[in-house]
Amino acid sequence: MNRNLALNLVRVTEAAAMNAAKLMGRGDKNLADQYAVDAMRKMFDTIDIEGTVVIGEGEMDEAPMLYIGEKVGSGAAQAPKVDIAVDPLDGTTCVSKGLPNAVSVIAVAPEGCLLKAPDMYMRKIAAGPKCRGVIDLNASVAENLRNVGKALDKDMEDLTVIIQDRERHWDIIDQVREAGARIRLFQDGDVISAISTCFEETGVDLFMGTGGAPEGVIGAAAIKCLGGEMQGQLVINNEDEKRRCEEKGADCG
Repeated sequence: MNRNLALNLVRVTEAAAMNAAKLMGRGDKNLADQYAVDAMRKMFDTIDIEGTVVIGEGEMDEAPMLYIGEKVGSGAAQAPKVDIAVDPLDGTTCVSKGLPNAVSVIAVAPEGCLLKAPDMYMRKIAAGPKCRGVIDLNASVAENLRNVGKALDKDMEDLTVIIQDRERHWDIIDQVREAGARIRLFQDGDVISAISTCFEETGVDLFMGTGGAPEGVIGAAAIKCLGGEMQGQLVINNEDEKRRCEEKGADCG
């Protein structure tokens, strides 16, 4: 990516984060999210791109700004055509309670290169650069832990898995503990928790669980840039979700 464009995109997330920070600890997660959306949308107008939001705040009738299909950027002559996935504020509850782990994120790729994931669940597994090629979404928890341990030259009891503290993950949590590894639970902040696997200083070796598909796409983009690996599979719970996947051209398998 053009260096100047990359730096300008940082300004987009910076504006959203700083505006949302005005609501830190004030107990209103919806207003914090709106502050982030407003600032991000305004800053996009200053960027020389011809962008299309493919993952955003919802469909056009659900969101006044940064909705799926919205055109953003200055649209200047010869501006690059790009697809954009946005999450102006991932971790709205964190901001409303004055807690860490909230982040403003965007992913930008050449037109047609981002998965147009519907707002539904996705199974996920992620690990850092040293574990690229050794994780497998369809393998057992124990097998993934053994492979990650070999790649990192760590004993099982020294491995740490980060998992969102939700009832749907109780089975995964039990399997990690049975295998002998450690667990770090988080309440909110799916994107930053997945990305944490790519930084040794976090002490996080593996990310596992089921969470939002849009956050999965954004997290995967960041992890790819950092040299790590993330795998995901959309979770189809009903015919409506299957239809929405098919409409967006997403794999329903």
